Amino acid sequence: MTISPERLKELQNIKDSEIDTSDIPELDEQFWQKARRVEPIPQETVLIKLDPDITNWFKHQGPNYKTIINQVLRDYINQQKPE
Repeated sequence: MTISPERLKELQNIKDSEIDTSDIPELDEQFWQKARRVEPIPQETVLIKLDPDITNWFKHQGPNYKTIINQVLRDYINQQKPE
């Protein structure tokens, strides 16, 4: 999803006091007792050759197209796992 520069500017100009956070629960002591630190999975840089139509399609999905390719591959792997 992309945000237009105009909309981004509007969002940046909203005062914190004007943001409705009533649907966000407060973080209480119980939350912090159950919280755990999760380290990000380190990614490996690889060079692969893809057909131009494949890369063009992903590039048109937005600037984070490499992340999308990674997610598509992860989804494919998860679909291959036996239930």
